[in-house]
Amino acid sequence: QVQVVEPGGRLVQPGGSLRHSCVASGVTLDGKTVGWFRRTPGKERVGSSCISSHGNSTYYAESVRSRFTISKDTAKTTVYLQMASLAPADPAVSYCAVADQGTCPPNSLTPKYWGTGTPVTVSS
Repeated sequence: QVQVVEPGGRLVQPGGSLRHSCVASGVTLDGKTVGWFRRTPGKERVGSSCISSHGNSTYYAESVRSRFTISKDTAKTTVYLQMASLAPADPAVSYCAVADQGTCPPNSLTPKYWGTGTPVTVSS
């Protein structure tokens, strides 16, 4: 059974950092494009970051460029999203998505697997 989970959501202070993990079981992430999406309540889910199938190319939306870093571990079972300089305006729930085919940016992907979402709360 394939599962994509994103453990680790928590509360951080403005300006703080947080790392999300997208962990796949039952499937390797090698050869698959993985995107991170964010959603604020009442708004659509929007792609923020993406890493190519072999991990040698990345994409970042303008709103997160220079603050976020996406990476894929050498065992190709986990994709990380390191987030820095978080602000209360940063969206509330982050999702990872795994696509068998396609290339970044994330909004152009047709993911086969979606994670269930992990909350991000930025508050003092």
